[in-house]
Amino acid sequence: MFSRLRSDIQCILDRDPAARSTWEVLTCYPGLHALVLHRRAHWCWRHGFKWLGRFISHVARFLTGIEIHPGAKIGERVFFDHAMGVVVGETAEIGDGCTIYQGVTLGGTSLYKGVKRHPTLGRDVVVSAGAKVLGGFVVGDGAKIGSNAVVIKPVPAGATAVGIPARIIPSKAGESADVTSPEKKFAAYGITQEDDPLSQAMRGLIDNASSQEHQIALLWKAIDTLQANRSATNCVPGDAARNEHFEADKLNQLVGK
Repeated sequence: MFSRLRSDIQCILDRDPAARSTWEVLTCYPGLHALVLHRRAHWCWRHGFKWLGRFISHVARFLTGIEIHPGAKIGERVFFDHAMGVVVGETAEIGDGCTIYQGVTLGGTSLYKGVKRHPTLGRDVVVSAGAKVLGGFVVGDGAKIGSNAVVIKPVPAGATAVGIPARIIPSKAGESADVTSPEKKFAAYGITQEDDPLSQAMRGLIDNASSQEHQIALLWKAIDTLQANRSATNCVPGDAARNEHFEADKLNQLVGK
């Protein structure tokens, strides 16, 4: 128990530059208090003391502002940062090393009892402030959920989900989408240096429209050359595009079609 508590405190010291000492974390971090109380509530829930588990969960919610159902499964080194207003549903699972910010909901969309209704977060997932992850699917290891995103479908490992409904920025070469150097480092609030997928798609459409206008100008130039010199053997400009290059499938993937 004490070993796990030390691990929880150390993960907070590692990820929060505002944390100055072990004593400060132990006494002033409601995310840590919520985890400690949840483990008691979860033990009661697993051993058949359902009401007691719910009561401990209710007290924890009153004291910390973090509501975790006693049936939820939470791994090691999980950090609820600020975390006021966080709601974690009964069948939710949170993997080791995850970070969850304020206003997050790990909710369900099904009303059937006894089924997997809430999401499963893999290892080292970051769920940013205000995000809603709704449904019994998996968010892969190392994934990032952007602030205020509404995620209603699985997120691949290492990818970043942003927007309403969430669109997926895929990972690059097996790395998280917001990693720009070989060194793996924690990214607070799941910030990504990539563009929003919708803006990428719009930029692609703009570039394609500009290219088409250029090709039309080249076509008129070729026609003018033909009219001026009927014996010309090759009047097609060198930079004319002879093959199609419009990436419709890629753009559709970016906007989530």
